[in-house]
Amino acid sequence: MELSNRLETIASFVTEGYVVADIGTDHGYIPIYLTKNGNCPRAYAMDVNKEPLSRAKAHIEEENAGETISCILSDGLHELPQDEVDSVVIAGMGGDLVVRILEQDFDKLANVKELILSPQSHLERVRHFLNDHGFRILEEEFLKEDGKYYVVIRAVHGKQHYNKECFYRFGEELILAKHPVLLEYLDQEYIKYSKIKESLTDDSKEHIKRRKAEVEDLLGDIMEALCYYEL
Repeated sequence: MELSNRLETIASFVTEGYVVADIGTDHGYIPIYLTKNGNCPRAYAMDVNKEPLSRAKAHIEEENAGETISCILSDGLHELPQDEVDSVVIAGMGGDLVVRILEQDFDKLANVKELILSPQSHLERVRHFLNDHGFRILEEEFLKEDGKYYVVIRAVHGKQHYNKECFYRFGEELILAKHPVLLEYLDQEYIKYSKIKESLTDDSKEHIKRRKAEVEDLLGDIMEALCYYEL
């Protein structure tokens, strides 16, 4: 089975030999890929909705992977076989939902060895949650696919705190490595939010003042991150 560049990157972050659980599995492509290629001895495809789980089951049967992949109907981590799973993958959803999933069943993560996360928004909230709850980020990747930007994070148990908000927003490792795709993204975001700031002219309205302050904070973090590319 061939994966898109984004899904293949996510799959590549899973440590070889680990049992993996894919939360919000949708089509079940990642568990199929990891087990069929011999990266993982066993996998769990989990989803909160019956329809995507049925799609995953159909694809698993098509690939003759039923002996190594179990499908579980579950709201986030609620039904996670925590004593059996080493690696948890959560991808393809917003950052707020990723945090909610991790937070509502945080006790399920005690024996999990790594988290592979690819939130589609609010990366800073995910990174803050990880650092505030005893996880440290070991590895990040930033990629572009079909005109959209994606981040992939690998986190393990440990202590970590960043001293700059721009590291939470855009990723310390990515910034310090001067990642070229992140640079492209930062340049685009700076232009985008500079125009938004220019449009927020009516300071007499409280909601506009709040929005302008948020945009100015974001622009400040973008500029701080861009400074590292000039060192």
